Amino acid sequence: MQPKLMSIVDEAIALFGDDLKFSALTPAAILAALLTSLVCGVIIYLVYRFCYRGVVYSDNFNVLLVMITSITGFIIMTISSNVVLSLGMVGALSIVRFRSAIKDPLDIGFLFWSIASGITAGAGLYFVALLGTVVIAVIYILFSMFKKTKRNYLLIVHYDDPAEDNVNAVLGGMKYRLKNKTKTGDHNEITIEIKVKNNDTSGLSRFKGIDGVTSVTLLEYNGEYMN
Repeated sequence: MQPKLMSIVDEAIALFGDDLKFSALTPAAILAALLTSLVCGVIIYLVYRFCYRGVVYSDNFNVLLVMITSITGFIIMTISSNVVLSLGMVGALSIVRFRSAIKDPLDIGFLFWSIASGITAGAGLYFVALLGTVVIAVIYILFSMFKKTKRNYLLIVHYDDPAEDNVNAVLGGMKYRLKNKTKTGDHNEITIEIKVKNNDTSGLSRFKGIDGVTSVTLLEYNGEYMN
């Protein structure tokens, strides 16, 4: 693989000659690209930090978004400055493999957003990078603000056999979807999916007065929990 890559580089040098030399990268251009990518990364960081609606917020992942934006920026600067170097870097990056699981599909969008901002900033399109980042941030914030007021929750109720009828009577007045029911001896555990409007959890008080109900748990549900 490496000898083949080197032969391609040698042929490119012989064909284009001096045209493959480094283009002028002034300190001002380098600083502008890095600052632009950093500003874009910070905007993405703030949007992810204050508009995140997943199960568990990860600050490490959020910091990674800023790093990816800046790293992509100076990689694109390096590649765009010299064709030969870009061929070598493509060969080097082709052996890199990232195998980190992404739990929330929305995180993939944030990763792509960071990479796109870094690419445009590194290519010298500073206005495009900033404008694109701001527009996407506004769109995402608007979607977060106008999100449905009703949110899905998992309601987990632990109760003994004598409370079966009373628990069913309470559930009869609710719109729910049965997710799981487990029976161990005379003890039962039922898991249902319900919709709660404006985070109103006052409905849980209906289970408190039932004799035999040992615990009631409410978890926000976004499809990541397994039955």
